[in-house]
Amino acid sequence: MASSKEYLEFILEQLSELDDVTYRAMMGEYILYYRGKIIGGIYDDRLLVKPVKSAVALMPDATFELPYEGAKEMLLVDDVDNRDFLAKLFNAMYDELPLPKKKR
Repeated sequence: MASSKEYLEFILEQLSELDDVTYRAMMGEYILYYRGKIIGGIYDDRLLVKPVKSAVALMPDATFELPYEGAKEMLLVDDVDNRDFLAKLFNAMYDELPLPKKKR
């Protein structure tokens, strides 16, 4: 099942207090970037983020879910209605995320 544009718009609105949140459509889903780094994505109308230490620490009870078959597990963000929490989560994760790979 592909993610809806409406859910993407909802998540982007929830993240609107942060600077430089962008996305890229990918096979019916959406990859989310924060200040140029991949932070997670929207898969089947679920917000999933990379399972870095800071994300696990902020969401100790979060479930690990597959964004799609054959992918690495990611953390499900349940509290998408809490703008302050989402901003705190993205800011905490930023330094742990790798820089994008250079294109040749």
